Amino acid sequence: MKSTHALEAADVKAIAQAAEKEALAHQWAVTIAIVDAGGHLLWLQRLDGAPPISAHIAPAKAHTAAMGRRESKVYEDVINQGRTSFLSAPLLHGMLEGGVPILKDGQCIGAVGVSGVKSTEDAQIARAGIAALGL
Repeated sequence: MKSTHALEAADVKAIAQAAEKEALAHQWAVTIAIVDAGGHLLWLQRLDGAPPISAHIAPAKAHTAAMGRRESKVYEDVINQGRTSFLSAPLLHGMLEGGVPILKDGQCIGAVGVSGVKSTEDAQIARAGIAALGL
């Protein structure tokens, strides 16, 4: 039988706090979403001024990163390189950069999705949040 790691409430709060700090340092109005390994929402925070649609996009990016166990940018790149049939992949709705998996000992234990600024900046915020765990 295999042992697995799981995010705890304190982990989620640490990720959220670090991601928020990164966003505020750059004055970026974003939504931050954190999900568990199954893509289930654990945290959703829409910073002041973040567009309402970002509250839908951030969780979708996080869900995609968790379910695929890779950054959501991978799917964006595949589609942009011409494989548009990938748009029909079931249960993946956030195939844009900004979803980053949380990996511990080679296992995906969750993901962070951010939406509201440029996709590269969304990913930067997500990575800053994950870095708070010191993995």
